[in-house]
Amino acid sequence: MITAERLASELQFHDRQADERAVYFGSRRAELAFDDSAYLDHETWIRPAFSQLGAVAGKEVLDFGCGHGMASVVLARQGAIVTGFDLSPGYIAEATARAHANGAPARFLQADAEHLPFDDGSFDAVWGCAILHHLDLDVAGRELFRVLRPDGVAVFCEPWGGNPILNLARRKFPYPGKERTPDERPLRSRDLTPLKAIFPSLTVRGYQFLGMLRRALRRQPRPGDWLDRCDGVLLRRLPILEKWCRYVVITIRR
Repeated sequence: MITAERLASELQFHDRQADERAVYFGSRRAELAFDDSAYLDHETWIRPAFSQLGAVAGKEVLDFGCGHGMASVVLARQGAIVTGFDLSPGYIAEATARAHANGAPARFLQADAEHLPFDDGSFDAVWGCAILHHLDLDVAGRELFRVLRPDGVAVFCEPWGGNPILNLARRKFPYPGKERTPDERPLRSRDLTPLKAIFPSLTVRGYQFLGMLRRALRRQPRPGDWLDRCDGVLLRRLPILEKWCRYVVITIRR
């Protein structure tokens, strides 16, 4: 799919999602407020990924594809100077409302990740969740390099496509939140080649090897869950298993 068609498809899909969410929150404004743990612990990789950003107080941080804005709120509570962008104006409206509901200062704007409207070296750190696999990483990677300051760090949490059994389940079986845009698919190692060329220090860490079974069991993540304890042992002793995990955390240092 060519770039213009892909962007139009992405915008239509995510604006439709945002419109549905706006109807829900229209009569439940109080639910926009949340504790940090509601975001940091909603999946097992989020909290450790956030720790890769280091101390963000007083730093300029970009929420790269901010979606509903929960990450922006958590970052602002930690003292970061937060800017969030998203392709969808509907999600920008939700993120703005959520920041207001939580008393978290952050600015939001509509933008395309492959053509960022920011000056060179604008940000000390970048956070992104489930965004890179939507993008042309050669183009988006160069934009990321441009806006990230020297010694800056960028952390992305992304669905991983290295497990053929999981990929089959993704294609064939229903599960909550399965809706996808027509051209998106989980990242694979070869997809990261353009990013590695731009950022040689890029690292990848896998999460949820056994923990992915939670989706089939329809269970929410819980601190200390036995699946996660088992994953902690297995992935520490056999890091090769990370290539078959459900998600990865990608850490980039400029």
